[in-house]
Amino acid sequence: MTLILASQSASRRTLLQAAGVPFAAMNPQVDEESAKLALRAEGHNARQLADALAELKALKLSRKMPGDLVLGCDQTLELDDGSMIDKAVDQADAAHILRRLSGRTHSLHSAAVIAQGGQPVWRTIERVKLTMRELSDRFIADYCDQEWDHVRWCVGCYRIEGPGVQLFTRIDGTQFAIQGLPLLGLLDFLRVRGVLTS
Repeated sequence: MTLILASQSASRRTLLQAAGVPFAAMNPQVDEESAKLALRAEGHNARQLADALAELKALKLSRKMPGDLVLGCDQTLELDDGSMIDKAVDQADAAHILRRLSGRTHSLHSAAVIAQGGQPVWRTIERVKLTMRELSDRFIADYCDQEWDHVRWCVGCYRIEGPGVQLFTRIDGTQFAIQGLPLLGLLDFLRVRGVLTS
């Protein structure tokens, strides 16, 4: 039985490799933006949206590889007023997002779903609360110039394992979830299923 990561995320691959998890990575070929629009139209909140998108990715590949365990993941960012922020479209949008997050607390919902035989068999959602310090316009401009190539695919525009840690005064939750994978719960499940030695 193989674990398939339904993602091209370098961060998620790095986390699994560092934890000693054997896996293969594949692109689930999901039109994320269309799916997100449809789910939001159905009234999904940030937590539900992360879970539904993770499940969609897992199921898409699981139907093609029914004998394997397929891991789908997604993250959503929710501001303290309940509104959601998407990935930046360009560097100017990244600066705008950081200005919105500056001095506020937001929640990052990190969802993971494992499917087998075209059905979900395990899921978890980890919520991390992050409080960002007040950022000056100069800091934001310098940060975006230096980090844009690394954070262009990151919701919230931060790479917590790099200079992005400078943005925060408080974090309640695991770094694994911030990087896109609720890892500890996943490792427990993989031990139960015999993918990892217990």
